[in-house]
Amino acid sequence: MPRPAEPERPPSPAVTGGAGADPLAALLAGRFRDPEDGRPLTVPPLRVVLADSLAGSEAALVEELGLGPRLAVVLDPDTERALGGRVVAALARPRPPEVLRLPERPRADLATGERILREARGCSGLVAVGAGTVNDLCKFVAARLGRPYAVFATAPSMNGYVSGNAALTVDGHKRSLSAVPPAGAFFDLEVLAAAPVRLIRAGLGDSLCRSTAQRDWLLSHMLLGTPYREAPFALLAADEPELLAGAAALVTGDREAVRRLVRTLVLSGLGMTLCGGSQPASQGEHLLGHYAEMMAPARAPAPLHGEQIAVTTLTMARLQERMLAAGPPELRPTTIRRADLEAHFGVELGRSCWEAFAPKFLDGRRAAELTERLREIWPHLTARLSAVAVPPARLEAVLRAAGAPRRPADLGWSDDFHRNALRYARTLRDRFTFLDLAAESGVAESLAAA
Repeated sequence: MPRPAEPERPPSPAVTGGAGADPLAALLAGRFRDPEDGRPLTVPPLRVVLADSLAGSEAALVEELGLGPRLAVVLDPDTERALGGRVVAALARPRPPEVLRLPERPRADLATGERILREARGCSGLVAVGAGTVNDLCKFVAARLGRPYAVFATAPSMNGYVSGNAALTVDGHKRSLSAVPPAGAFFDLEVLAAAPVRLIRAGLGDSLCRSTAQRDWLLSHMLLGTPYREAPFALLAADEPELLAGAAALVTGDREAVRRLVRTLVLSGLGMTLCGGSQPASQGEHLLGHYAEMMAPARAPAPLHGEQIAVTTLTMARLQERMLAAGPPELRPTTIRRADLEAHFGVELGRSCWEAFAPKFLDGRRAAELTERLREIWPHLTARLSAVAVPPARLEAVLRAAGAPRRPADLGWSDDFHRNALRYARTLRDRFTFLDLAAESGVAESLAAA
């Protein structure tokens, strides 16, 4: 589907550092062309610096962004030890920044975001020092305050550093909220390569879902006519094979392997920014992960987001392969009702999930229409989805090479919990994925074996 016309914007500064930076440098310079219509793609002005070390350059990097004279630095105890202390010291002149210290293992939820918002209201700009949680909170607050922000990464653990959306929990419901991308994103490979191995594996896990997310998005596009874009995946085409081939080196602290991971995470985030949402990097596998984050019983330590996505990506890849091999399914009317969701999630959260899920509800007529549509498009659908797939066996081999979790049991999930995730995760959002296709074709009860 052709992308809509966009207003002209000035090109962004190019990336700094690293050979083989062509797709990233081209995009940031406004030279990467949309594979669908050939026009140059643009993203909001963004400074990306990926270097062996950023020591001594922190103040200059922030000053170049023009964040203003009154900065708020947001960090937590772990990120302060990893890099935050150095950043705060570097920014101490001419005026020390306001330091907003979050508790250990802070929550990426609306309540925490509103606390930061209150404390940072008088600032001219924010500086996040951290990874997923700290960055999501800061981009949410920056959007609410209308302030610019920058991020110093402390771990290559997720792909949201430069995206324009924030994943926050609102009243128990994991949501993707509109936010703002950073004015600058800074990656010190010395710091990132020394991050805890679990965080590096999590970044690999969050990167592997490209193929399952693309197949889910294509299914929705070809079956329902929802908008779809090739650009986010074209950006990743050169870097992804190298990342998969070097998975074992990631956990040894190999700096070049970590560089490839960071590039993949940044490119994935920019793909989301291009699309104005998380569709190219968050589909059925992330619905399963969000369900787990919302519903798993309290335990310590909880799995990291990327660890969950590693496992759920394998689940979705196997499910997709299984369903595509079985031929066009016959869809049935939706059996889940609002009362079912309220019973499973609780009244308030169940109502919220129903509001998200209701647009996908199929009555008898709609189920019949989509069944006929599947029969018409099945040969083309299977060919197109096969062309963009990474086979489940390959995904599993990559995760095994990095020592990453691969099975639900590796995360402490019982069979019943996994089965409930496969049944109810699709109700968290209105995105139509293979989870919906499986459920509405009557095979949901056997999905836990997928």
